[in-house]
Amino acid sequence: MNQATAIVALMKRDLRAFLRSRSQLYSSVLFPLMLLAILGTGVSDGLDPKHIRDYVTFLTPGMIAMTAVFSSTFSSASYYQDRDSGVLKVLLASPHSPRVILLGKTLSAVVIGAVQALLVLAVAAAIPAIHFRWQYGVAWSLLAAVFAIVVLNLFLSGLGQLLASKIRTMQGFHLVMNLVLFPFLFFSGAFFPLTDLPVWLKVLGRLNPLSYGVDMMHLALYANGDGGYFGLPMDLAVLTALAVAVFYFGTSRSVSPDR
Repeated sequence: MNQATAIVALMKRDLRAFLRSRSQLYSSVLFPLMLLAILGTGVSDGLDPKHIRDYVTFLTPGMIAMTAVFSSTFSSASYYQDRDSGVLKVLLASPHSPRVILLGKTLSAVVIGAVQALLVLAVAAAIPAIHFRWQYGVAWSLLAAVFAIVVLNLFLSGLGQLLASKIRTMQGFHLVMNLVLFPFLFFSGAFFPLTDLPVWLKVLGRLNPLSYGVDMMHLALYANGDGGYFGLPMDLAVLTALAVAVFYFGTSRSVSPDR
């Protein structure tokens, strides 16, 4: 068995396990949609924000990013399940390097996260209350949104695998993931624009990798022009570079069977 076949086999194994866990599938897709309906309607009708046009549409890229965050957390937890059940020890005893094993498992997390986020995007596009502007044209805007979704999942899956390779317990992993990812999510422009924030929060927003994925989806789906946004070239450059770097380091971790 060559390395490519081994990677595909490991990816298929995790995908089958995910599809058998229907509760994870339903909750990861339904929760962002439920939050979109409740928070979007509540803020739009209750608070009447002055600086955001059509808040429920503005919120949609944030819910897609949230789907990627949750999916990366759940999918990376399969590392601990395999380790505690002894499956990881068997996999690492194969002729393939630890990097090949981790790559196969992490690619499954990318596929799962991207499919779930695309489901949220598809459902949101069919909701009459959500009005996507598609400022680059439907085809190019959709391509930009899909690219942002896939690369964002690449980054988050690599980050999840990197943390999983360093943290000994699943409880500690979930705690650290929440500690890292929820501030990322809240300071990404997903729930409110970064333009009106204090300077120190704007700086945090620019240092936040998720900001560039959310920004790219806002430009593709919500915005009418580039004013107040990082811009598509910046989003493409930063998001791609960070995703490739983190994914590479996440899948390059040498893993001991006894960890």
